[in-house]
Amino acid sequence: MKYKRILLKLSGESLQGSQKYGLSMEMLQSYAEQIKAVAATGVQIGIVIGGGNIFRGLQGAKRGFDRVKGDQMGMLATIINSLALQSALEDNGVKAKVLTSIRMEPIGEYYSKARALELLEAGYVVIIGGGTSNPYFSTDTASALRGIEIEAEVMLKGTRVDGVYTADPEKDPTAVKFKEITFDEVYARNLKVMDMTSFTLCKENGLHIIVFDMDTPGNLERVLAGEEIGTLVKL
Repeated sequence: MKYKRILLKLSGESLQGSQKYGLSMEMLQSYAEQIKAVAATGVQIGIVIGGGNIFRGLQGAKRGFDRVKGDQMGMLATIINSLALQSALEDNGVKAKVLTSIRMEPIGEYYSKARALELLEAGYVVIIGGGTSNPYFSTDTASALRGIEIEAEVMLKGTRVDGVYTADPEKDPTAVKFKEITFDEVYARNLKVMDMTSFTLCKENGLHIIVFDMDTPGNLERVLAGEEIGTLVKL
């Protein structure tokens, strides 16, 4: 495998599958199988999951929720997703632990870099829930922060789109996919890879990003084997 330690960012929306809300058991099983295949090769895996399939703080704020309360609800949604993925992994025989950025034992252990590294070295898949624990920061920012903290070699952003394009491929049929692109070019073209806070955090700390389609079974293993699927964002 090309990398020894990775941070995998999963989209909450992807976990709902074809449903409009909540958790799809089929998607959870598909993700668990893909992660199991990679964990079996010895790659150390940290995971951050969004919460958009359950609640989005920003959308809540637009509907009249206080932004801070809305973001806190979103953080709790990420922990529900983290527990669901942990359960799916354990059902598939994979050792997995949930660490939370907000104290809530016995649901998950309180996150620290030292504990995350200890678990990764012991062969656990480490799922970090609760975002950064602060409002106004997205789970993209949480994944950038955790990726840097656990000294991951790369952040893999698993989405429903198979890479970074010149425009939104779902709206513009002429959009062209990049095989690789620099952080500066993403800024210059104003492309939406992640929100600006998380993207800048990755750039300043030299954490490269691979954007790929996680919803196609086997893609995670292919990316880690060095196949050129998705888009590499690099310095």
